[in-house]
Amino acid sequence: MWTDPTCPVARAVDVIGDRWSLLIVRDAMDGARSFTDFQQRTGIARNILADRLRKLTAHGLLAHVEAPSGKRRQYALTAAGEDLFAVIVTLRQWGERHAFEAGEPHSVLVDAHGALVPPVVPTAPDGSPLTSDTTSVRK
Repeated sequence: MWTDPTCPVARAVDVIGDRWSLLIVRDAMDGARSFTDFQQRTGIARNILADRLRKLTAHGLLAHVEAPSGKRRQYALTAAGEDLFAVIVTLRQWGERHAFEAGEPHSVLVDAHGALVPPVVPTAPDGSPLTSDTTSVRK
């Protein structure tokens, strides 16, 4: 059930807006594949993890894949799940700026060469930065 049927943000939050779903998607991006991987990385209770994995699979963000051993079910991000990469990066960058005290240690996201990932900034077709002051919602 959508909290606001005409708002894409509300629909997205209904699907991935809880803490555990976002952390599961984050960990899938970091290579988690099995139920045990997700449980160990997040510390989430098994019943909640099972529920969130079902929900993320039902909404098409994760898919079941054959495990190399063929014994256990594994999960992989779908294209829709991978589309959340920019969301996770932006949320991470917000956290780096606002959820830590100055000098407090935290993990950092780096590219394949070890360089810090630059800030994600929405831009207009001409490359100029977009903000809440320069955009509006059309209903």
